[in-house]
Amino acid sequence: VSVEAIPLYTMLPPFSEMLIRKGYTLTYGRLDSVGAPMYVVYFLLYMASVEFGFYWIHRKMHEVNLGYKFLHATHHVYNKSHTLSPFAGLAFNPFDGVFQLSPYVWTLFLVPMHFLTHEVLLFATAIWTNNIHDCVYGGGEPFMGAGYHVIHHTGYKYNYGHYLTICDWMFGTLKRPPTYNGGKDVVC
Repeated sequence: VSVEAIPLYTMLPPFSEMLIRKGYTLTYGRLDSVGAPMYVVYFLLYMASVEFGFYWIHRKMHEVNLGYKFLHATHHVYNKSHTLSPFAGLAFNPFDGVFQLSPYVWTLFLVPMHFLTHEVLLFATAIWTNNIHDCVYGGGEPFMGAGYHVIHHTGYKYNYGHYLTICDWMFGTLKRPPTYNGGKDVVC
């Protein structure tokens, strides 16, 4: 499944770059264009929009039967803790993966964002996606580590967030994993 999905995933950064180069977004190229304090403000607003958008897209993929059946169910074939692996993180219907990452692009129209930071965040998402499927607990709130994501894969109605658990906490879908020796043990 990953082999089929990866080519479409790799089209998102060039697509967003095309929108940026044509001047359709609020992206800026130089930090001194906005200054360090506004860079931090814009970064936080950008990430809040990405987290909120990702949460609701992911949640609705589970709650709307057609979205789940035709797009997201492929990813949840890995629904047992012993079947999760970093490869499961890329085992998506390609349209599902692009749809879930669309907040990274639509937020460029709403919030000024540094170009290189945007590109690095797209890359970091690929790393993060593998990380939350590797079954190594690796930390806790507010970060959505593998312990939380194993619960998502085995329970389906919890832990829809991206990097953070904040939206799950706000909207009542947060389910905390049991403690594993201070977060250092493998959860699968």
